Amino acid sequence: MEVYIRILALILTYLSLLVDKISAFFNPRQPPKYPAIKDPLLLKSVVELILELKRDQLTSEHLVKTYIARVREVNPSINAVIEERFEAALQEARHADELIASAKTEYDRVALFTRYSLLGIPFTVKESCGVKGLSFAVGSVVRKGMKAPCDGHVVELMRAAGGIPLLVSATPEFCMSFETSTVLNGRCLNPYNHAHSPGGSSGGEAALNGCGASLFGVASDISGSIRLPAMFCGVYGHKPTGGLTSVQGHFPYTAQDENFPNMLQIGPITRFASDMPLLLEIMAGNNKHKLRMAEPVALKDIKVHYAYGFSDKNSMTRPNVDPEIQLAIARAVKSFEKAGLRTEPLQMNFLDNSMEVALVGLLDLKGVPSIVTQQSNRPPKMRLLCVELFNSLIGHSLFTKEALFVELMHRLNGLVSVDHMERYREEARSIKTYLTELLGDRGVLLLPTFHRTALNFHTSLFHITGIDNLLIFNVLGFPATQVAMGYNQLAMPIGIQVVAAPYQDKLCLQVAAALEAAFRGWAPPIAHQLA
Repeated sequence: MEVYIRILALILTYLSLLVDKISAFFNPRQPPKYPAIKDPLLLKSVVELILELKRDQLTSEHLVKTYIARVREVNPSINAVIEERFEAALQEARHADELIASAKTEYDRVALFTRYSLLGIPFTVKESCGVKGLSFAVGSVVRKGMKAPCDGHVVELMRAAGGIPLLVSATPEFCMSFETSTVLNGRCLNPYNHAHSPGGSSGGEAALNGCGASLFGVASDISGSIRLPAMFCGVYGHKPTGGLTSVQGHFPYTAQDENFPNMLQIGPITRFASDMPLLLEIMAGNNKHKLRMAEPVALKDIKVHYAYGFSDKNSMTRPNVDPEIQLAIARAVKSFEKAGLRTEPLQMNFLDNSMEVALVGLLDLKGVPSIVTQQSNRPPKMRLLCVELFNSLIGHSLFTKEALFVELMHRLNGLVSVDHMERYREEARSIKTYLTELLGDRGVLLLPTFHRTALNFHTSLFHITGIDNLLIFNVLGFPATQVAMGYNQLAMPIGIQVVAAPYQDKLCLQVAAALEAAFRGWAPPIAHQLA
């Protein structure tokens, strides 16, 4: 353990308790201001809608219009949309309908949807993932007006499968925060409580999905950026195995670090766990054979390991996991035991240095551009960085305090002794070997996604010590899925994280689908009267 890091973590842990109480007092609950879902089409999964399109029970144009209307209903309240392409999307929907209509026989329809498995299906995209011709500022005032020169590779794959992108959604500045609020675009709000953040960095995607304004989203995760906002907004999100999906076309991006595509992964955010296998296969592109989705594992053959949080010394310098999140894990374990699965509690002492191991994995990334200079080879002087951080705290900077803090900590080497870094790298390798052998090709690990529900704005830095529960699996390259598990007493979403060994993503998704069936999964923030 690093003494300075742990002292800082202990201070932040106690400060977070105080800050949360103050924030709750001055920022009482703000219920959603947008209308409830009125169209039953918005409650159907991708799999259901593809079947209706195939059977001529629905047109893509009608489906796209329905989602455009929902986005227009909710966005004035949640501020999740950066730029839309609605007219182009409607043209593409009409073209999809023409293709479907030209397939006269059932055989032709099957062949068409085998080739274009998302034909006519609308989706949304995190701004940093890139949609050609749409905003590519990624929350930066300095990049204002920049457009993506081409589709990101995963977006290109979704289009090639017949999918129709509707818009790009809000991110923090350079994706360097788990609070989606920027000087350029303002705050993106949580769909369940407008006084709270939707998380980050895929905050816009999670917010749109949470209120039923997106069928699914293309998002990215380098330290929990899919899983955390998915939990805060009551939906599902999957971070694939490191290196499975292409990150070409993403910003930030660095070609100087060969490990960057393993740390950063692009994956789906969706309201329906049952949709994730199809979406992940498409996103994996030429690597989809590594998923072996065609080789199903019987649910009863999966062994479930679980833990309620870190243990021993590691738990002393971080916030306690909310009892309701621990209860969600207990309920999940109990349901699997009733279904005949083997379950076993896992002692987490092998992760006693998780904070240091995760931090070193992030510090090792080279070539990520600075938010101030916009370059990787010319970082700002420390004095300028400190001045900008102070200015941001008083609201007089072009840059956000969370992104500046992350950059400053990177410059300070995360308070980790240079002499100890190799030791933590070796520990990461040992942890990966141990967990890979433990989980094998039939095991999963259930953990809290995060220690508490959605945060108030301006409080994320006080909770930063809880992020290694997410970041550690980016460093190790393990797949992990956020699973929606209902709501706490304040009607805020809670969730748990399902982790598997590398390339065993299908186990995560299978367990997520089983939990969705058992606990109903996503529910709209505003109750509707539809059957």
